[in-house]
Amino acid sequence: MTIGWHFDNTYSKLSNTFKEEIKPTPVHNPTVVILNDNLAKDLNLDFSNISKKDLSEIFSGNKIPKDTTTIAQAYAGHQFGHFTMLGDGRAVLLGEHIASNNKRFDVQFKGSGRTSFSRTGDGRAVLGPMLREYIISEAIHTLKISTTRSLAVVKTGEKVVRENLLPGAILTRVASSHIRVGTFQYIAAKQNLDDLNTLVDYTIARHYPEIKSSNNKALDLLNLVMEKQCKLVVDWMRVGFIHGVMNTDNMAISGETIDYGPCAFMNQYDPKTVFSSIDKFGRYSFSNQPPITKWNLARFAECLIPLINKDENTAIKLATETIDNFQNIYEEKWLNMMRDKLGLYGNDENDKKLINDLLNWMQKNKADYTNTFCYLMNIEIGSNNLYDDKDFVNWNKDWQKRVSANEVSKENSLELMKKTNPIIIPRNHKVEEALKAAYKDDFQVIKKLLSNLNNPYDKKKGIEDYQYPSNDNGYQTFCGT
Repeated sequence: MTIGWHFDNTYSKLSNTFKEEIKPTPVHNPTVVILNDNLAKDLNLDFSNISKKDLSEIFSGNKIPKDTTTIAQAYAGHQFGHFTMLGDGRAVLLGEHIASNNKRFDVQFKGSGRTSFSRTGDGRAVLGPMLREYIISEAIHTLKISTTRSLAVVKTGEKVVRENLLPGAILTRVASSHIRVGTFQYIAAKQNLDDLNTLVDYTIARHYPEIKSSNNKALDLLNLVMEKQCKLVVDWMRVGFIHGVMNTDNMAISGETIDYGPCAFMNQYDPKTVFSSIDKFGRYSFSNQPPITKWNLARFAECLIPLINKDENTAIKLATETIDNFQNIYEEKWLNMMRDKLGLYGNDENDKKLINDLLNWMQKNKADYTNTFCYLMNIEIGSNNLYDDKDFVNWNKDWQKRVSANEVSKENSLELMKKTNPIIIPRNHKVEEALKAAYKDDFQVIKKLLSNLNNPYDKKKGIEDYQYPSNDNGYQTFCGT
């Protein structure tokens, strides 16, 4: 148990409105199937002197480290637009671990048994979805995008009932916190102004201490969260990531990607791409991610109205002006991101047209999103006959002309592209291959996939097979609940 835990639990000291004190439900025969040694180092944890059996006991929740106060957090959420009072129905927060750099990290078990928030759920998780979260969250981290991370996955030795009997698992998730837009919605719905003030003060102290002395903390908090969420969704769009279930309870106030459910990466460029089996109308499709982010932020703003100004009309006016500014912030960040993807320095009034012409061509010709930018960086992947198309050749000439107008060398332009465009992403068929192997107790496929996804901006030998897209027609992802 002496692996370096240093718990200091502040959230559990808030009133019972915010949480339920509860321990993980013990499991019969836990086995660690994957452990994140790189993350462990970041957290100043050392697993070298502890047996695999003891590690399995710890990461299943069978043995609780000292100085923890295990809780399930309360929150609400708009799920596909419908408001529901929720909470951690299958997760338990172990506590807040302090690393040597004095950074605070939530350590949470996902799939650790029923809580008072479980409703009709069984509180358990299945091996496949937990491993998917591990793979994709680590990939998002290596892509240099803000995210929660996965420290371990444990098989519980028990079966979970879904469509079939499936192997149960528990994921250990690490986050800068688990405070969500839905947390604010839950407290706002209780209509206790003291609790709402407490949550705002706690969130600011933990994530945005620079506005601690602000004259309007609630409004400043809204602006900072909006800025963070804009950056996050622009990064998703940069690499073709589709979260899949952007409910308000899945939007972290810290600006981290959280709650990896039916997530996937886009292969052929199509703004309407959606993989989630439950997203029948494309609410959370690739191109809908920015407007849904704005919609979620509007729900956050509604929670803060009583604290923005004592006069409700004034508060609504201030909040509305803030939310209305989302489009400007997003469009500027998106345009600059796309300029980076194309190695463009400075501003040109025709940049937006140049970018949209490329995207329209990609959509029309079903070009692979990631590999098209690789081609523009002179990284050839398989057959490139597609790029002999007359319209693309003409576009390429316009692009080269614009690159030549940069006030920097072509080498600098290429370097900018290399920092922005990944060479490798977690291709959906490769993720599925790894998950299928795991169900047969073969975890080498996952480990090889993770190894190849490390340093995704660098050209490496032996990754060619991981760069080819598959045909995603009919491909679906599932939440696992």
